[in-house]
Amino acid sequence: MTIATMPGVAPLADAYDAFVLDIWGVVMDGAAPYPGARECLLRLRESGKRVILLSNAPRRQSRVAERLAEIGIEPALYDRLISSGEASREALARPRAAPFTEFGHRYLYIGPERDADLLAGLDYRRAATAGAADFVLNAGTIEDTDTIDRFLPELRAARAANLDMVCANPDQIVVRHSGQRVLCAGAIAGAYERLGGTVHYFGKPHRQIYQACFEALDGVDSARVVAIGDNLDTDIAGAGAAGIATALVLGGVLAKDLGISWGSLAPAERITSLCARHGVMPDMAIPALVW
Repeated sequence: MTIATMPGVAPLADAYDAFVLDIWGVVMDGAAPYPGARECLLRLRESGKRVILLSNAPRRQSRVAERLAEIGIEPALYDRLISSGEASREALARPRAAPFTEFGHRYLYIGPERDADLLAGLDYRRAATAGAADFVLNAGTIEDTDTIDRFLPELRAARAANLDMVCANPDQIVVRHSGQRVLCAGAIAGAYERLGGTVHYFGKPHRQIYQACFEALDGVDSARVVAIGDNLDTDIAGAGAAGIATALVLGGVLAKDLGISWGSLAPAERITSLCARHGVMPDMAIPALVW
């Protein structure tokens, strides 16, 4: 099987009624929209398409929406925004479902201060050390230049205390438009698992986040929904397992492996070979979120 390539999103408009779009790596790079992304969203809306923005951002949905609006992606360009941070918060809200019924009230926070308010307003308080905590809340790295080594002392202390970890972003890395690769919470969670720790993930590729999409798209046949993302292990694998079509954006985390610059198409055979190595096959591939 060779993965079909398309020049943009326009060829998909007749085949699908709803589009589930990744944000970081597809719509924007964290600082600005990718070239053509806003126009593409506008064209989808003008065509009467439903648009869900599905993000592994480890923060409240309202915060993500505010940031998007600041860079020109206003709420009128999509129907709903769903974040892994919000899913984490909802799982930890009381009354809580298993396995969180046994969690205590104190958490060790790993992540940037801008996301430290994820559980604000809930019956939790931040602990200063692993020894004073009941679980770990992992929202990712603190600086873009961080490596796993920065967090190993805390991870080892948490493992010694036998703490479960809540990972509010399963992504391993995100790629800036400049090409800079930044570690995400998923990479820290993976290191914790290698130490023998238990991790509870929220966001793509896990099923519950797609159930939220289906609820938001009530009335749309799943056969008429397509997910667009740049990460094979989260965006594409998760959507595929949820039973919806997938389109892989090549200019995000895979651009370096494919040997292309942002906005370019790699040969179909090279794309297929890379996807086969990951064991994840999208239905199609596009260079970027462009019309």
